[in-house]
This record gives sequence, C-alpha cells and structure tokens, in this order.
Amino acid sequence: MGNDFDGALRLFALISSMASFSVLQWCMTVSILLGSAFAQLSENFYSTSCPQAFSIIKDEVKIAIKKDPGMGASLLHLHFHDCGAGGCDGSILLDDTPSSTGEKSLVVNLNTTRGYEIIDKIKARLEKACPAVVSCADILAVVARDSVVGLGGPNWNVPLGRRDSTEAHPYLTEAIAPLFLAGLDAIILFFEAKGFTKNEFVALQGSHTIGMARCLTYKNHIYDDKNIDPAYAASLRANCPKQGGDSKLTPIDSTTPFVFDNMYFINLMKQKGLLAADQQLYTGKGGTADAIVANYSSSKDNFFNNYVTGIVKLGKMGVLTGKDGEIRTNCRKVNGAKA
Repeated sequence: MGNDFDGALRLFALISSMASFSVLQWCMTVSILLGSAFAQLSENFYSTSCPQAFSIIKDEVKIAIKKDPGMGASLLHLHFHDCGAGGCDGSILLDDTPSSTGEKSLVVNLNTTRGYEIIDKIKARLEKACPAVVSCADILAVVARDSVVGLGGPNWNVPLGRRDSTEAHPYLTEAIAPLFLAGLDAIILFFEAKGFTKNEFVALQGSHTIGMARCLTYKNHIYDDKNIDPAYAASLRANCPKQGGDSKLTPIDSTTPFVFDNMYFINLMKQKGLLAADQQLYTGKGGTADAIVANYSSSKDNFFNNYVTGIVKLGKMGVLTGKDGEIRTNCRKVNGAKA
C-alpha cells in the first residue's frame, strides 16, 4: 500500500499543479468511478428504528453553523470527500491506526477537511438515542443536506440505508488522471456516461458558493491566467503573494461567502472565479458549460433543482448496504478496535 499511496500523492500533485481541476471535481469523479450503479436506498430507512435521528442531526448542525458560519461548507465538503475515496461509506472519518493509514492524511484531504468533532457529537447523541442504528455514512449525507439548508440553500429528502466501511481507502486511483489531463469536456462526458446530466455536473460545482480556498490552489490563476477579471486578480494578490503565503485563506465566493445561493455563477459570468477549475466552466466564448452557467446565474431555482438531483445521485455511489460493512458505534474507528 505504501508504494501505491506515494504514487498517488505524486499523481495528485502533478495534476493539481496544472490548475485544471478542483478538489471538489476530483472527489466527485473518484466516487462515480468506484460506484458503477446508483444504490437502492430509502428516505424512510430510520422512520421506526430511530425517528429522532433527523432532529438530532439538524440540532447539532444548527449549533455548529451559528458558532462558525464557515463550518457549513466544511460539513458539506466532508460528504464529498467521503464519497471521493472508495464511495460514500463513512471511511473518511476513520483515524489512522498503527497498522493502517486513514483518508484524513491524503493530500486531497490534508488541511482541507474539518468538522470531525461535529460528527462525533452527533454520533454520541444518536448512540444514546438509538444504539448501533444510524451509520456514520448516513450522518454525513444528512449533515450535508442540513448544512446547505442552514445557509439558505435547497432542501431535499436524503435516501438512507448506507452502512460503514470497515477500512479506509488511502489511495487515489490513477484511472482518472487522463480525464483531468484531457480537460472539462472529457470530465463532463465521463459524468454523463455514469448517469449524470451536464446540468447536474455544473450544478454540483456550485457547492463552491460557500467555502474557502488556500492561496496555493489559486495562485497560478491570479498571476498567470487571462481568463480572470484583472481588477479581481489584483485584489487577491495582497492576500496571496507570488512567493509564500500558500496557506492563506480566501472565500471562494467573496460576495456572499456564507450563503448558499447562485452568486458563484454570477461571479463566473464576471470572470471572478477564484479557482481556475471553476472559471473554466465559463469562458464567454461559447464554451461547453457557458450556457448552463448563464442560466444558473439568472435562475437560482434552476441551479437548486439540478443541485438536488445531482447530490442525491452522488450520495448513492459506492455505498454499502444490506449485510455489507457495519454500523460503527464510534465513527473514528471500526467496531472492536482497541481504544
């Protein structure tokens, strides 16, 4: 595993240096690569076994966002990152052990994911209310929905019944490398082949209407790219110098950073996309996704509708159901593991 992991890190570093994709796109693509079909889940899975599950989760998410509005984006992205390494099976929550490396140490997750303590609080309350019933994977899916709703975004019924992986998946598959090297058109075709529409793919990128990005991830864009508003690029350079400052954070949507709305797409129309991977969705020259971005910039409802169908599909990829996996009683470790 060590050689595979090291090779994956080098692969990720190589592709990311080309600034042609975002971590969000990477996670989405790995999840559907590993999940060949949409799993059969049920919105009423806990209606009798743990009817209070939704209220407990919603309560803790509300508290977390009130304390730190930026936590909403972090909790949403945890669901994407979980799905992006082995499927939506709660594996991202597993801590490292002396014998295995967890996903939290992956370069795609390191210094970019947080909110694990919120999941711990939710799980502890659920274990008191309904011991060994609600999976960590399902918690992540519901938390993602409640975070979006809590920041003004759309509501949706979450299909449930996922079970938890008994191992982490500390690798990044080399099979998707050619996709990112080939560009946006190839990525979209890949998603369409897996059952997603182009509208859903673009809508899911709208998750970046909330959240922060490190200077390292947009530095090349603001210094070297032409597909960016010059004044906007200049305003970003103070917080992101050409040399150093890699860890400095900037809101991806600087207009309404803590509101889940369609401002992300409005900004793209103005060439004010913080990340190169985001701005490539809109070129203003009849690009693959230009018309969709324009539509979402003028219709929040259209964005929301396609976002909901897209994230529901994504949440069904690579899941464990039935007797596969387990229901972890502690999301940080598999059942029976030593403390």
